[in-house]
Amino acid sequence: MKTILVAEDNQVNRELIREMLEAWGFRVLEALDGQQALLAIKAQRPDLVLMDIQMPGHDGYSVVREIRSDAEFEAIPILALTAYAMRGDSERALSAGFNAYITKPIDMPLLRREITRHLDAVSCTEP
Repeated sequence: MKTILVAEDNQVNRELIREMLEAWGFRVLEALDGQQALLAIKAQRPDLVLMDIQMPGHDGYSVVREIRSDAEFEAIPILALTAYAMRGDSERALSAGFNAYITKPIDMPLLRREITRHLDAVSCTEP
């Protein structure tokens, strides 16, 4: 069973995402802020991370930059989940190190496709 970390400070969003992921057969870890996300990634090594960009403390950008700077964790797919939908936001997220950019409100079929695509890509590169 694949494990997905949901890093989201909004409880309602976190619960909705968790319920969907569990219904799709994933094990779910949760982080309420960027610091918890960093700790969970390093301690639990999830297969994929869904991360809000705007969180208290470390925002999603600082978390993804720190994870990408560590060779041990740099290959973990990290998908941005954000209400930021202005011109250039997607490019900024991708250049910061996110693997994908998904806007809120979340299109659940799109989220599922992106999760599957990134988990399949990682599976293909593992020895």
